[in-house]
Amino acid sequence: MAWPRVQDNRILAALLSSLAALAWYALWLGEKTPFGHMLLHFHSGHHMPMAASGWTLALAFVVGWTLMTIAMMLPTSSPMILLFQRMVSARPGANGLVALLIVGYLWVWIAFGAVVYLLSRAVQSVVAGVPWAVEHAWVGGAVILLGAGLFQFSSLKYACLDKCRSPMSFLVERWRGARPAKEALRLGIDHGIYCVGCCWSLMLVMMAVGTSSLAWMLGLALVMAVEKNFSWGRRLSAPVGVALIAGAGVLILQA
Repeated sequence: MAWPRVQDNRILAALLSSLAALAWYALWLGEKTPFGHMLLHFHSGHHMPMAASGWTLALAFVVGWTLMTIAMMLPTSSPMILLFQRMVSARPGANGLVALLIVGYLWVWIAFGAVVYLLSRAVQSVVAGVPWAVEHAWVGGAVILLGAGLFQFSSLKYACLDKCRSPMSFLVERWRGARPAKEALRLGIDHGIYCVGCCWSLMLVMMAVGTSSLAWMLGLALVMAVEKNFSWGRRLSAPVGVALIAGAGVLILQA
């Protein structure tokens, strides 16, 4: 027998909150234990054991990025997940459909993280052979901050953000229920694509400030949550963009 809808929603909200809290706790442990640094410093090899293989580095990246996604991004999509749960609560296997939605969403972010990893390794290989780039490592951080700041003003940012900020419209447009499992997974993938589209640059800022800074991570997570879920959140995009561009300027002036 199914539980009452409100009770289902509260349980799901508690589960999502607990999952995000566990991810934050794992990241916090990453600052406290030697092995944990492998989860948080995947953008740099400085904290890796000397014998670490390429597969070890890749695994550390995947684990660290997945934890970051669960901690920072899953809470921002909770309104859509909870709305979907209400839509399918009367269906058999409703819990499985919600799980497929979440899996699809996380899969997109993990796939994006894999692309980031491959590109970062390629860039590091090229930079290692250029003495000027090695001596001016600050350039990478400045480029990321500048690019993220400019993206805050782009039409693509706002188009994707509008999709994320209208979860009910998003679900109504895409959910038919004819093939529930396939549609639930596709919903999660589609929502993940739009989420990456509006937030990818802010996630890459972690590559510039260092993923070991939980304060920075929490700050960026709050910015993305406000942008996506508050009625006035869109007005935050421009000030954040200005702040990121200013941060790039500070790095250049300090250098």
